[in-house]
Amino acid sequence: MGSCENQEFECKKQKPLLIEGPIIVGAGPSGLAVAACLKNNGVPSVILERNDCLASLWQQRAYDRLKLHLPKQFCELPLFGFPENFPKYPTKHQFISYVESYANHFSIKPIFNQVVEKAEFFQSIGLWRVKTQDFEYFSRWLIVATGENAEPMRPEIAGIEKFDGTVVHTSRYKSGSDFGNQRVLVVGCGNSGMEVSLDLCRHNASPYMVVRNTVHVLPREVFGFSTFGIAMALLKWVPLRLVDKFLLLAANFTLGNTDRLGLKRPKTGPIELKNATGKTPVLDVGALSQIRSGKIKVMNGVREITKSGAKFIDGQEKEFDSIILATGYKSNVPVWLKGSDFFTEDGLPKTPFPNSWKGEKGLYTVGFTRRGLLGTASDSLKIARDIADQWRTIKDTKNICNSQIALQM
Repeated sequence: MGSCENQEFECKKQKPLLIEGPIIVGAGPSGLAVAACLKNNGVPSVILERNDCLASLWQQRAYDRLKLHLPKQFCELPLFGFPENFPKYPTKHQFISYVESYANHFSIKPIFNQVVEKAEFFQSIGLWRVKTQDFEYFSRWLIVATGENAEPMRPEIAGIEKFDGTVVHTSRYKSGSDFGNQRVLVVGCGNSGMEVSLDLCRHNASPYMVVRNTVHVLPREVFGFSTFGIAMALLKWVPLRLVDKFLLLAANFTLGNTDRLGLKRPKTGPIELKNATGKTPVLDVGALSQIRSGKIKVMNGVREITKSGAKFIDGQEKEFDSIILATGYKSNVPVWLKGSDFFTEDGLPKTPFPNSWKGEKGLYTVGFTRRGLLGTASDSLKIARDIADQWRTIKDTKNICNSQIALQM
């Protein structure tokens, strides 16, 4: 078997490759972050990426007007910050350039177009085997970095196959310019649903946003300060429930009563709900004002899609030209990771944060904390330290063995 450290090699199909360091599955921000932290600790790694680029979710599946919802200091990857000239909330293209600069800075070269078909631990040899369409890779360590948002979530909606117009998931939505002057049904009211609806308004479309459940809407900033930043600062000194009360008071003061707009709040506070379920509060960037003006219309749940529109659970029926599914993403880990009970059926670690980063037999996860890039940075540093300790032990053992052999010759 031969070692393999980057994509600049050629091998015969299905040739087994023994990787000296960890195998990382996924070349998004999580995979790059853990690779950089490993390199900083003197440990090489190999990243396998199914697409042909870094951060494919951002490059191929993000809409044009997307910006970071949090200030850049909360979204930095470990060991390498954003450029100082970047705005407080970097754009999609600025974030992509940052990710590419990050990879260049640490000389990280993923192996692209490698779809992991199966990964499993072989007890007899103490190694993980990761099989792609081209090769079989073996390593002591496997790092799952595909994240919580690997595949679009497409809910079953009665009658949607009958609809004559365009149906598109937000993963394929780029701009409202494609929907100018159309009546558009937006299914979902999270950050994506709100921003897509706002984008549609700015291109003279008429969005109807479906709100199926309760939702927390918070101001992105309070008196010029990041709401998230204030919450993080308070959590160091104040109990979580008091911080939630502060956030709701600030929201009511700046945004008013969202219940009157058809956006009913959950009984559980925004941070407590996020920690328990992963459901992120919406940070308003202008959609609420369009809802108040009537340009974005809030609708109850869909009962059935018809040939020309939709019937709603409150009895209304309306015609639409297009439907946009702002229904989020899901993990794909159960599809390819076999023989491990570390993940749930939904593809998330069973062990809650902050201990979700490490499994058994050399299995690690990064990007599954439900805490965004802050969680990614934290887990990457932990994983790198843990593997580096093992790496040094293995190296020391090899050096001792080599020295003993040399003395006997």
